Amino acid sequence: MLGELTLKRDIRSFSVSPENMTGEKGKGGMAVEGSAKDAARDLGRGWKVNPFLVVQPGETVILADIKGQGAVKHFWITDSSEAGRLLILRIYFDGHKNPAVEAPLSDFFANADYREYRQLSSLAMCVNPGKGLNCYFEMPYFTGFRFEIENRGARGCGIYYQIDCEEKEISKDSLYFHAQFRRTNPLPYKEPYTILDHVKGCGKYVGTYMNWGVKSNGWWGEGEIKFYIDGDKEFPTICGTGTEDYFCGAYNFDVGGKYVEFTTPYAGMYKISHTDETYRAQRYFNLYRWHVTDPVYFKEDLRVTIQALGWRSEGRYLPLQDDISSVAYWYSDTLEDVYPPLPDNDGLEIV
Repeated sequence: MLGELTLKRDIRSFSVSPENMTGEKGKGGMAVEGSAKDAARDLGRGWKVNPFLVVQPGETVILADIKGQGAVKHFWITDSSEAGRLLILRIYFDGHKNPAVEAPLSDFFANADYREYRQLSSLAMCVNPGKGLNCYFEMPYFTGFRFEIENRGARGCGIYYQIDCEEKEISKDSLYFHAQFRRTNPLPYKEPYTILDHVKGCGKYVGTYMNWGVKSNGWWGEGEIKFYIDGDKEFPTICGTGTEDYFCGAYNFDVGGKYVEFTTPYAGMYKISHTDETYRAQRYFNLYRWHVTDPVYFKEDLRVTIQALGWRSEGRYLPLQDDISSVAYWYSDTLEDVYPPLPDNDGLEIV
């Protein structure tokens, strides 16, 4: 990537923010009315008059609605509330009626529970002090894109954001970015958790985020992840060896009898809810794995599942009934996938 900085490109850089909602050339910071008009009253136009949007309860606001061809390169956002999962992000490409991205804002950025800060430092997502949410997945578009935020919460909140883009000609083989949220609470006994299903077309799977709520004592991550590729039925093509193994750790993430958090460019377990005892129930774990150098390619369809397994007496596996949620990230050549409906507010709540 650093080498590409030396090459000449026919690209127009622009960004969309509350200070330039259209991304037009020379149109930033022109507001005379806005969310910070009172603060700027002594300084006037050009002095941070409209740095954020207010989203009222039950309202959906459009962050950006851009026509043209190019790619989103970086998305930064934060909000002034503790709404967390009650702010819903949707992203649409090329005028399609179905969103390619639909997830709680917090989960999309691999940070399901806002109530406790942890630094996340990775290639695809960063969570920076105090609540700066950053996405670096590239999002190509042929005719345009639209970003929306829905506020399901009981209070209005301010939304600060910047969507950094490149207007350029993109390859006809460019794939659309997708992200899909799911939650199962509790997981039915002896059933695997579904991360992704009913995905058609040709593409590549590029990442998994999971918020795993453990409901029993002891180690909870013996389950295997499975990728069913291009018509696989009962048995998958790719089968992992354990939950912590898939997220690039080993042996229960345990060093000296305690879980150890880690955040790396491609994988991590960077936030554990607090309790004094390592293997006690009612803990939540944030886990991510970005398939940047090792994407999972598919030509027709893809299904991804993971087992939830602990231990019971006599060295036997125990199928768990945990609270598991996830966001799957992938690229494909279609926008026809229909996602399962999001849970209601109670179904999203982390308690």
